[in-house]
Amino acid sequence: MASKPRKPFADYAVYLAVRLVVMVVHALPPQLALKLADGIAWLAYRVNKRHRLVAADNIAHAFPTLMPAAVDQMVRATYRHFVRVAVEMVLLPRKLHVVSWRRYVNLYPWQPAIAATLSPRPGLVVTAHFGNWELAGWMMGLAGMKTYAIARVLDNPHLERFLKRLRQGTGQTIIAKKDDFDRLNEVMKGGGKVATLADQDAGPRGLFVDFFGRPASTHKAVALMALEFDAPLTVIGVPRVPAPPGVPGGGSLMYYAIVAEDVIDPRDYAGRPDAVRAITERYTAAVERLIRRHPEQYFWLHRRWKTRPAVRKARAAA
Repeated sequence: MASKPRKPFADYAVYLAVRLVVMVVHALPPQLALKLADGIAWLAYRVNKRHRLVAADNIAHAFPTLMPAAVDQMVRATYRHFVRVAVEMVLLPRKLHVVSWRRYVNLYPWQPAIAATLSPRPGLVVTAHFGNWELAGWMMGLAGMKTYAIARVLDNPHLERFLKRLRQGTGQTIIAKKDDFDRLNEVMKGGGKVATLADQDAGPRGLFVDFFGRPASTHKAVALMALEFDAPLTVIGVPRVPAPPGVPGGGSLMYYAIVAEDVIDPRDYAGRPDAVRAITERYTAAVERLIRRHPEQYFWLHRRWKTRPAVRKARAAA
């Protein structure tokens, strides 16, 4: 299906509005900028009814013992978290540097993945719309590692260039999710480390695996790449956590942990006829464990369970 024609004036107007917000955030003291973020989150919760209802439905299914008031509190916390993340991403280039990263990031939980990260074998880093997932790529670049990330190209070309500069600020390279297969193939063959988000609905052709007690259509490409390129797969999350005692500034602006939840070696599944399903189920379970520890930091607003298995659809219709 052909894409809708863009409106250049509207695209540029949106870009200017975003840059104006960025300028305001930079001009404010960080604490005041985060208070502004909380106000925007409150407003978004009020006016964005469609996504608010989607989030409430997702949370109620994921945590069936929660009372409606608790579900609503988690929805509000989700809005608050992600608006804060957006503000923090604007501040990141000015705050997070080689000499200052300890004020904002705990790398200790990354230790289980060190061997896979430094291995000459290609590697896959799998995460979700959870915590501050962009921070992982930023930190790996600061550490001097050459990494790649698969990302969807934004429809607005001005915003795409702006976000790409931000994402590639410390040396990470962005690979377009679509139309860049040859480059991805070349990177993996060369032993590169590639990060991807693995919690999007994969449509009717996806592999249905259990996610919070419901079958979720999941992309098979992650497991297929791990098997094809003999690439260890590291499941990570970057949750916001309390700063430990002794951190300069007490992590008052932001403090995150980069957690390696699981490291999956495709060699352990060699020769298994169900290797793709087994790997997909394992990394999905690892993502779920991360989210359960910090549920308000998952992007419940998107329709993760949009596609249903055909058998269930038929039963529902009957």
